[in-house]
Amino acid sequence: MKQLGNLAIVCARRKDVTLRIEQGRVMVLLDGPYAPTAFSADWDDDETILSVIHELNFGRCAPKSQ
Repeated sequence: MKQLGNLAIVCARRKDVTLRIEQGRVMVLLDGPYAPTAFSADWDDDETILSVIHELNFGRCAPKSQ
């Protein structure tokens, strides 16, 4: 649960990402060149949520530097 707020901030800073939280699950959906890409985890699974944050910031779904 500690990482849920961090994920919300990462998603809020990107226009190509949608964050949904419902029925105890967190879903991150990406548009654009990454589509169709989706991540899902239990709302309190900090380890998986942290890996999604890392993927969005530094992985293949990270914004391209110009």
